[in-house]
Amino acid sequence: MEIAFVKLHGNGNDFILIDEYQRVVIPDHMKGEFAATFCDRHFGIGGDGVLFIMRSLDADLRMRLFQPDQSEAEMCGNGIRCFVKYAVDAGYVKNSCTVETPAGIITVTMGYIEEQFYATIDMPVPKFDRKDIPATGEGEYVENIVGYDVHAVNIGVPHAVIFVDSVTAIPVHELGQTIRHHQTFPKGANVNFVEREEEDTIRIRTFERGVEGETLSCGTGATASAVIAHKLGYVGKTVHIETTGGPIDIYLNAVPKMEGPADTVFSGVITF
Repeated sequence: MEIAFVKLHGNGNDFILIDEYQRVVIPDHMKGEFAATFCDRHFGIGGDGVLFIMRSLDADLRMRLFQPDQSEAEMCGNGIRCFVKYAVDAGYVKNSCTVETPAGIITVTMGYIEEQFYATIDMPVPKFDRKDIPATGEGEYVENIVGYDVHAVNIGVPHAVIFVDSVTAIPVHELGQTIRHHQTFPKGANVNFVEREEEDTIRIRTFERGVEGETLSCGTGATASAVIAHKLGYVGKTVHIETTGGPIDIYLNAVPKMEGPADTVFSGVITF
C-alpha cells in the first residue's frame, strides 16, 4: 500500500497533507492514529498536524486537521494557508475559495507574489462569551492564573493571551501546559505569551493544545493576541505579529483578516 503526501509549513508551523479530494485515503476512524504516528519527528515524517483536503457540499473545499495527540482541531490559521497553497498548486482552486472547517466556512484569497505564496484569510469572529471568567469591561474576560492575568478569547479555537515583559524569558512549555489544562478552559486552550514592541507590533510565543508543546507559529494565536492587544489599547487595527517562525499581519475589521506565507517543503510516498 502506498500513500502520497506533501509536507508544507506556514512560518514554521508544519503539516503533512493527504489529498482525499477524489477518494478516501485514510478511513475516518484511523485519522487520529495516523496523525499520532506520522507527526512523530523521530519515527515519522514529522509535523504539527495532518491536513486532509476533501470535497465539500457547502464550500469549494473541506479541511480537516488531526493533531499529534489524535484530536481533531476546529480551525488552524497557518494550516489553512498551507491547505490552500496545495489546492492552488493542484489546480482545485485559483485566486480565492471557501473552505469548510469545523469552525465554519472560511473565505480565503491567495496567490503568488513573485515566487512566494501568500494567503489572506477571513478568520472566525472573536467570541468572548466565557461564563466562567469574570468580565472586565467591553466583553473582555480575564483571570489570574499562576500569577499572570490570562485573557480568554475564541478564534475558532479557544485561546489564552498573557502579556509579559519578555517572551524569551518565559518558560513556555511549563507555564503553557499549566494554563492549557486549567479548569478555566474545559476544552483546553492554546496559550499565547505576548510581548509589546514598537507601535502596532507584538511578539508572541505559543503553546498549542493538541501538539502539547510550543510551535514556531500559530495563526489563530496571532489573531487572538492582536484582538486582545487592540482591546487593551496597545495596538491599532493593523497589527504586525512576530512569531518565532516569521511574521504575520492581522487586520482587525468586523471580520479579522490574517495574511501570511505558506511553503511546500517536500512530497513523498509512505509505503506499507
